[in-house]
Amino acid sequence: MAYGTWLGLVRLGWNLPLPSPDRLIGHGPLMVCAFLGTLISLERAVALGAPWGYAAPVAVAAGALTLIAGWPLPAGPVLVTLGSSVLVAIYVVVWWRQPSLFIFTMGMGALMWLGGNVRWLTGAAILRVVFWWLAFLVVTIAGERLELNRVLRPTRLVRSTFVLSVALIIAGAVVTVPWPETGVQLLGAGLIALAWWLFRNDVARRTIRQRGLTRFIAVCLMSGFAWLIVGGVIAITSGVTTTGPVYDALLHAVFLGFVMSMVFGHAPIIFPAVIATPLQYRPAFFLHVGMLHLSVVLRVTGDLVDVLGRWRVWGGLLSAIALLLFLINTARAVLSTRAASYRATR
Repeated sequence: MAYGTWLGLVRLGWNLPLPSPDRLIGHGPLMVCAFLGTLISLERAVALGAPWGYAAPVAVAAGALTLIAGWPLPAGPVLVTLGSSVLVAIYVVVWWRQPSLFIFTMGMGALMWLGGNVRWLTGAAILRVVFWWLAFLVVTIAGERLELNRVLRPTRLVRSTFVLSVALIIAGAVVTVPWPETGVQLLGAGLIALAWWLFRNDVARRTIRQRGLTRFIAVCLMSGFAWLIVGGVIAITSGVTTTGPVYDALLHAVFLGFVMSMVFGHAPIIFPAVIATPLQYRPAFFLHVGMLHLSVVLRVTGDLVDVLGRWRVWGGLLSAIALLLFLINTARAVLSTRAASYRATR
């Protein structure tokens, strides 16, 4: 994550040291596959509880290290593709044990990641592959939200509209291969449909009235849903398929505004499960969340308004600061919890 963020700042124009210019292309793969892919694979491996499942995060992390080290290009994509194939296998096993719509949805997300990685491995341009990666993250998060919303017992109609929105996202990513512009617009329609479903049916609309950690999570979720709509509107109205300010706005509205907001919100739930240590909520968590959303506002505005183009550069810097604050706040919360537990046992 740190190296991918560093490359992102260099791409925006910040004068930072760089081993070689050809490393800049690694920003997307490192942030999406290496950081988020490893995180999701590790979470699923822990939930599976079988040693072989850890091959997924290990392979993806190893692929990330080869990209950072500058090894010949096939090495990184091969390892990441291997890791994503293991993640698909994890979902197959879990679905076999417990057939459910949310497991099937997350499995489809993993399949989109594997498909995108295969395309990357076979030489497809990252600017095309990225829409498959986007579908992987959005569909995976959608499945997780459906799982966590089981307590609401969604009706058949609610489940059907969920399936439709996810199907639009997957279809849009696939259609970008033969018809890129149409595929992006279809993908955008799916993003808006999913955001609408989440706003109407996610438990966050109720828990946002509570206090403490529960409210913090709800704020992260609801603000992330809003960015999903922004990304969907940009995709539908532009159908953008080539790099440039609009392309940048679309990707970062989803990857930063939506995905990272979901990571921030789910971290107090996921991290304790992964590291087997409780995480004490702190009001300071709102600092990195607020910084994240301010950074995305600056970046997207700078992308879409020519005279404010410089805002994109400052938005990128604030995003990096938000990620750093997230790590610091999370580490402090874990350490304070461990210290309190240690004192209680003495």
